[in-house]
Amino acid sequence: MKPCALIPSRNHWTALPAIIATVRRAGLPILVIDDGSDEPAASALAALNDPDNGVSVTRLPVNQGKGIAVATGFRLAAAQGFTHAVQIDADGQHDLDALPRLLAAAEANPDALISGAPLYDDSIPTGRKIGRWITHLWVFVETLSFRISDSMCGFRVYPLAACLALLDREPVGRRMDFDTDIMVRLFWRGIAPVMVPVKVTYPPGNLSNFAIVADNVRISWMHTRLVTAMLWRLPGILYRRLNELTRHIAPRRAGASAPLAAASMAARYRPTGQNKGWPVLRHRPPRPAAHWAGLGERGALWGLALVAAAYRWLGRRACAAVIAPIVLYFYLSGTEQRRASLDYLGRVLGRPARFADGFRHFRDFASRALDAFAAWKGAIPPAAMEIATPETLAEAAATRRGALLVVSHHGNAELSRALMDPNLRARLTVLVHTRHAENYNRLLARHHGDAPSRTIQVAEIGPDTAILLRERIEQGEWVAIAGDRVPVLSQGRVSRVPFLGAMAEFSHGPWLLAALLDCPVYLLFCRRIGEGRWSLSLEPFAERIVLPRGRRAEALAEQAARYAARLEAECRAAPTQWYNFFSFWAGKTDR
Repeated sequence: MKPCALIPSRNHWTALPAIIATVRRAGLPILVIDDGSDEPAASALAALNDPDNGVSVTRLPVNQGKGIAVATGFRLAAAQGFTHAVQIDADGQHDLDALPRLLAAAEANPDALISGAPLYDDSIPTGRKIGRWITHLWVFVETLSFRISDSMCGFRVYPLAACLALLDREPVGRRMDFDTDIMVRLFWRGIAPVMVPVKVTYPPGNLSNFAIVADNVRISWMHTRLVTAMLWRLPGILYRRLNELTRHIAPRRAGASAPLAAASMAARYRPTGQNKGWPVLRHRPPRPAAHWAGLGERGALWGLALVAAAYRWLGRRACAAVIAPIVLYFYLSGTEQRRASLDYLGRVLGRPARFADGFRHFRDFASRALDAFAAWKGAIPPAAMEIATPETLAEAAATRRGALLVVSHHGNAELSRALMDPNLRARLTVLVHTRHAENYNRLLARHHGDAPSRTIQVAEIGPDTAILLRERIEQGEWVAIAGDRVPVLSQGRVSRVPFLGAMAEFSHGPWLLAALLDCPVYLLFCRRIGEGRWSLSLEPFAERIVLPRGRRAEALAEQAARYAARLEAECRAAPTQWYNFFSFWAGKTDR
């Protein structure tokens, strides 16, 4: 892999020196394409030309549009021997700290399109947000998939050979319609994206080259062309999706194909001493999954509202029957989530996961969401939750000491919060990352105002958040944090520890926070144990977490390993109740 950076610019030049400095520190040569800029931008861009230091500026004398500028850059890059082009918009909206993550994803997936999955702050204009969501919906239709969670992000890594082959054979948008058009057409050719979370801001006074009328007309015409082309390509698209699905079902086939299937599965499984002879899945997905936060929310708000209405009018059992075909649809169409589910189930069950196992896993997840909604609505009585550790809970509730609760995505911690005594719930602050589930949480808020209260939205824990949490702990409150996901912007602060027979990454976040807060640590699990019944367990984990100087990394790894072992026990007790639908072991070598 030989990448370069490609920066198209039309009258954007004030942010470029800082962008170029950052990219050069990453070691990438830079091609700047000046798309007919006016003065003073034209002179400022020309002054950046410095081939001896890896920066080349090429000027198009007449403005031709972003698509033409990027395509010109593709051809220049390929002619100079580069294999990949990192497109970076010149307006300074993208957090370039994500550049190493995009490059690492491209290194692991050289044939894929690596794209930023924007994490917006409050600076995004409302009109832009609405427009982007309209395009997202059209792209879901055009691809019959939710794999492309954002088709408009201008921070991505293109495989040049595939892009040039496409540009030589198909018409692609020449202006602001380029980013979406080429992404959809590459998807049709079997080049699915790997989405990487990227923070995006709109700087004050940000210049936009988007022509409200002309570019909206172009984008509307682009979607018309794409939908028409999609209908023509529909048999091929469906055939490709069917092949993806049958790759997971093939091991069940009998007859002449059985030896081949058995050999295929034997290559993916091996016994190991780490888990006393259980077969362990040696799953090597064709493309390591993007970070979990890059997986967009699946299901529009109106669809979730329809399910909620069915629950209110028909009851839980009838609603479960109503949503079964919906769950099947998401199971068949969610390639990344389905692959992750079957990977996990193969590890925890100790055998090849079957089609029915994965569907049950998806169905249980849908039931979990229904149950949490019902609990917040008051349709599930507190008596439905049995307390497995009554003494520990009573002691923790009686004392006014603050504590850190480490929860997980196993079982239904949200239901336990809904059924909690209101006085205890008032003491609880939950650290969440819900941008990938905004519609579901918006629905909860609409039907029960207490659902989102006492939560803090975090991508990572910064100094301000840490000070706030320390104050709450000192006031005798509880803070809950998930221990089985790596924070969006802190993927390097992890320990690789044994989990279900292989090495997996667990975040340092809970243990660093516990050491900072200097308070007791408990583990909380809420597992479904029957129809309409749950068991709540609150377990002491540590009186306090100490990270000795000189042994800090080892101490963090020890805590992560203890937690992973306890979580593994829960997963083995209730395999389909762990709901991490992303590739937990992706891109790692089992040791």
